[in-house]
Amino acid sequence: MQVVGSPSSMVYSGVTHALKVITSTEGIRSLWRGVMSVVLGAGPAHAVYFATYEQTKKMLTNAAGGNANALAAGAAGGVATVVSDALMNPFDVIKQRMQLSGSGYRNIFDCAVKVFRNEGLRAFYVSYPTTILMNMPFQSIQFGCYDMFRRSLNPSGSYSPTTHVIAGGMAGAVAAALTTPIDCCKTLLQTRGASVDSEVRAASSMTTAAKIIYRKEGMGGFLRGMRPRVIANMPATAISWTTYEYFKWMIARRDTQHNK
Repeated sequence: MQVVGSPSSMVYSGVTHALKVITSTEGIRSLWRGVMSVVLGAGPAHAVYFATYEQTKKMLTNAAGGNANALAAGAAGGVATVVSDALMNPFDVIKQRMQLSGSGYRNIFDCAVKVFRNEGLRAFYVSYPTTILMNMPFQSIQFGCYDMFRRSLNPSGSYSPTTHVIAGGMAGAVAAALTTPIDCCKTLLQTRGASVDSEVRAASSMTTAAKIIYRKEGMGGFLRGMRPRVIANMPATAISWTTYEYFKWMIARRDTQHNK
């Protein structure tokens, strides 16, 4: 829905329309096209993210005299985002290319080879600055909203899976909605090589992408895909926060029992 100048002439009017057209013309399996790229990249990227976050937070906390604070946590999250996105961005580009209608790629490896051969290594990172610009505010909004919702739903701060699911889902929805305009610019940059529009193919920065979207589709172009983005991020962030809180609680309980 966010692609500008796609080779396909189809314009989707909404999520339901897009689902009907895609499943009827390309089959239901096409809805999971490119998912293996996400699967291969998400594990290592998350491992790098949390490892970088913990180490950076520890370093900043020690530099502040051993006093952990929100500023140290926020800065650590920013550093972790920059590092992990450097690993994840090529996988995200491959996913976007494979999801284009009529892309013709046999698998993620075929896609990676053809993109590299035709557009070079730069194609995998042309959207990296935009991705950073999007993910850093996304993570900041998500963390802030999660903490606010969690405190409102569970003032005691005790371990509560229901609270973590609801707060995580709501935080992801708010963050996804507010950062949709930047995601539209990122999508244009990631899919520019497959566009039939010469102006889109020449786009090389977020500013250029934003100008193209505004000129061709107006302000509404920056909101395209908001609904599926929110729908996708709500369960993802709910699962992420619930899993994080569970392991944090489990490790804390284990350490408590071990010290008795």
